[in-house]
Amino acid sequence: MPLFLGIDIGTSGCRSCVIDAAGDIRAGVHTALPAPVRNGSAVEQDPAQWWSALAENLDTLATQLPMGTIEALCLDGTSSTLLCCDTAGTPLGPALMYNDARATAAAQRIRACAPHDSAAHGASSSLAKLLWLLDTPAGKSASHTLHQADWLLGRLCGRYGISDENNALKLGYDILRREWPDWLAQLNIPRSLFPEVVPAGQAIGQLSDAWCRRWGFSAGTRVISGTTDSTASFMATGAGTGEAVTSLGSTLVLKVLSVQPVFAPGSGIYSHRLGNHWLAGGASNSGGAVLQ
Repeated sequence: MPLFLGIDIGTSGCRSCVIDAAGDIRAGVHTALPAPVRNGSAVEQDPAQWWSALAENLDTLATQLPMGTIEALCLDGTSSTLLCCDTAGTPLGPALMYNDARATAAAQRIRACAPHDSAAHGASSSLAKLLWLLDTPAGKSASHTLHQADWLLGRLCGRYGISDENNALKLGYDILRREWPDWLAQLNIPRSLFPEVVPAGQAIGQLSDAWCRRWGFSAGTRVISGTTDSTASFMATGAGTGEAVTSLGSTLVLKVLSVQPVFAPGSGIYSHRLGNHWLAGGASNSGGAVLQ
């Protein structure tokens, strides 16, 4: 029976789970991550730590089951965590984490031109982080600006510059028209820095030969476009239309599966596209992390 690998990069660690076609769990492993570095409203993490944790997960899984039976893998990451890379995908500096909120001036620029219902508003949005990075050496020399899931999937398949619709939402992507909107031109961001956007769950490449050899995957193992951590949490529950899920991690997220999108920025509500349905909801940075 074919197997499938899901990888979750959260705030506290990397979790990997192998399931079969019936959805039954065959193996699972967790590797802890060091806490991001915080300095006031700035919150950063070295992307190399993500890769190290992911590699440790796969090293362990390779001792638990035949990796050659895994047909495809997918990965989710924290929403709005952004980094700059060169053409080879090498990070040019630390990543700005999902709760990095230093880009207040950038948020004001976005407010002046973005529609009121855009998910790109706020100092912690991916778009605000991108504007902030453009004033740094990393941003000035970047070939790609990628979310956490984008970068890790790129490293697995060797293809950078791709994002999924869920991660791209807070970068200003128009989820209704499925395109980068014209108002972004007012921010004078190089068009090349905006990734190609594909639906979540779409094949974007194959696992690189080097990784197939290292971990025993079969040649041609498919790499699937990812999503955000809270969207993955919802999907894992199996909830249906009209049902809501609250996920409590470092943050608190509430989402309900709807037949139509809901955007109410005054209440912090926006919608992700999920197949032919929509995940309407919002998030708060006051989740489990407040207990620390």
